[in-house]
Amino acid sequence: MVTTRSGTVHEGAESKRIAAGTEVKALASLPRIVCTLTLAWQVFDDAPVAVAANRDEALGRDSTPPAVFDDDPLIVAPRDAEAGGTWIGYNENGVFAGITNKWTDAELAGDRSRGLLVADVLEATSAADAAASIEDAVEADEYDGFYLVVADATDAFCYAWDGTLSRIEFDPGVHVVVNVAVDDAVDVPSIRPEAGREQAANARAVRTALEAKSGETATEWLERAGDVLGDHEYGVCIHRNGFGTRSSSLIALGPDTRRYAFAPGPPCRTNYEAVSVAAEDGVGVSPDVDAADGVESDGSAVDGEGHI
Repeated sequence: MVTTRSGTVHEGAESKRIAAGTEVKALASLPRIVCTLTLAWQVFDDAPVAVAANRDEALGRDSTPPAVFDDDPLIVAPRDAEAGGTWIGYNENGVFAGITNKWTDAELAGDRSRGLLVADVLEATSAADAAASIEDAVEADEYDGFYLVVADATDAFCYAWDGTLSRIEFDPGVHVVVNVAVDDAVDVPSIRPEAGREQAANARAVRTALEAKSGETATEWLERAGDVLGDHEYGVCIHRNGFGTRSSSLIALGPDTRRYAFAPGPPCRTNYEAVSVAAEDGVGVSPDVDAADGVESDGSAVDGEGHI
């Protein structure tokens, strides 16, 4: 596994061929949806891990809202009703995990749901401890492409899988992960070069907008982040035919802090609600997250599903 520091710029071989004018045949199965994950790591003393993330998914794919996902260790996360995994969550040890699609030219079997991998990672005692389980997982099963962010108060990593596993070690600061980029490390596949470059530009705009301000608290930053994720100017709140931004999460983790606010719909018009957790009954936010969220389509058809 190759490990790099955040900030490395990399365009895949297919992207380089496009830049050189070489035509590469597109794959019709590429998912066109976008998940966006922003992480402020070691920026705020009270919450070394602060996350704001949009989940984009097929409107008909059911999920249940954040609640107790497991109790040994205690894991708080929403659940994908179809495959049983999750796309985002944290555990009692202060370990956060969140996943996005990774667009890639590689033809991957996707034998196991990526959401189940997130659930596996959330059993870890630390972000560093999660490394072995991720390496073992991609040896045992093949997954569709992903970026997997794992963080606690001490370490923060982003694992990339496109048939080969690599890892970026985050420095303290604000980071943004989308389907084609981790901060300035851009990997645009040949199959959708224009959309990929537009997405990378949107991610850069989000990262610039969410630079921490002097004296800002984690709570204030998360409030701003929720506004940015719901602002269509940044292109990360999606409304398309059959697909769209289904939910949004705001999470703060620290020595004495465990906060989760969840919008059970696109954040452009859905309020965030505090997630209350009771280990004995798994109380969450709302029983009707699985509805199609009343998302209005912009008429753009979406090829591929990209399920987490």
